[in-house]
Amino acid sequence: MAQPRVIIIGGGFGGLAAASHLRRAPVDVTLLDRRNFHLFQPLMYQVATGSLSPGEIAAPLRSILSRQRNARVLLGEAVDLDPVAKTIVLRDGGSIGYDTLVVATGSDTSYYGHDEWRSFAQCPKSLEEGTFIRRKIFYAFEAAERHAADPQAVAAWLTFVIVGAGATGLEMAGALAEIARQTMRHDFRAIHPQSARIVLIEAAPRVLPGYPEDLSRHARALVERLGVEVLVGARVQAIDEDSVTFEHEGMPTRLPTKTALWAGGIAPTAFGERVAQRTGAPTDRAGRIKVNADLTVPDHPDIFVIGDLASAAGPGNAPLPGLAPVAMQEGAYTARVIGARLRGAGVTPPFRYFNRGDMAVIGRAAAVANIFGVHVWGWPAWVIWLFIHLLYIVEFQSRVLVFIEWGFLYLTWSRGARLIAGPEAPGEP
Repeated sequence: MAQPRVIIIGGGFGGLAAASHLRRAPVDVTLLDRRNFHLFQPLMYQVATGSLSPGEIAAPLRSILSRQRNARVLLGEAVDLDPVAKTIVLRDGGSIGYDTLVVATGSDTSYYGHDEWRSFAQCPKSLEEGTFIRRKIFYAFEAAERHAADPQAVAAWLTFVIVGAGATGLEMAGALAEIARQTMRHDFRAIHPQSARIVLIEAAPRVLPGYPEDLSRHARALVERLGVEVLVGARVQAIDEDSVTFEHEGMPTRLPTKTALWAGGIAPTAFGERVAQRTGAPTDRAGRIKVNADLTVPDHPDIFVIGDLASAAGPGNAPLPGLAPVAMQEGAYTARVIGARLRGAGVTPPFRYFNRGDMAVIGRAAAVANIFGVHVWGWPAWVIWLFIHLLYIVEFQSRVLVFIEWGFLYLTWSRGARLIAGPEAPGEP
């Protein structure tokens, strides 16, 4: 007798957690992803700023699941869903049937209705975007050196604007400040990299708006200590190849820059939107699917949605954030529910997220953390951040390599992966 088919779409934190926790269940697990690797996205900004190489934060999905006998990996992109026939349609025209579907496709970057900004201000969300941003950053210094005789051109090339002061924005700003002030300060003859201007723009009244106020205050102090200009309550109005225009304190300002970076909100993936359409599932303002207490789609108990795509209720019915720990716990819970159903168990208890805390790194020996309600900042928070991120990296070999790279960076300020490669960025002469 054929075993029930569980199809998991997405090899991120949630999808991998669901697959691995089904290792002993009497099911056939298929993990489908349009990439053949798992990406440790929380460290994507370190690829974008030359601290790490792409291969150090990515692991082949087949290697991760190679010892799980009831699991297989398929390379393909899901583009449509038939919830009645229980079929997934792939981009190449193929299809896959399922008995239980787990949608863990993650999220896309939201430009809040201004998708035209995407080509001028990239977000470090994928390997391609990360390496593209790396090219933009390090090319800016090279271009400034070439145009050293033109002060206005140098100022534009050495002005870096980051939109969004959440964890990613702070991490990018801190890394850029360290690159300019330390890593590259002796590398040029005509320009002074340490004169680079790094501007962090946030529409909310404070940085890290989702964190406690005291940690937000400490985070701002830490990033400003590195020389970053922080503008809160500032709304971006336009982004083009040569500038960012924003309104701050009622005054529109056009800031010439050749390097704008985006660290804003999230939007559902194309397949996530398709799932919502095909199932009639309700969505929140960000387009995330509102799931039941057991993470299933309303009226479709055979379809689970987890990770960034899911709008799951947390304490006080507030939606849970799109973080790796949330996705991992949702994946493990989904596997338990599937196992309980196979055993004929009764109603399963609702999903409850166990919040161990939040953290954001700003720079060398500078971070903020909320660990089980205890607020920590500075060097202690930085050490906690290092330890936890090393634990979350999937492959042991990658943990060792990242630890070594971080050691060299701490001792020497050197960023060994600061390569200018890939397609040209807009504005390159």
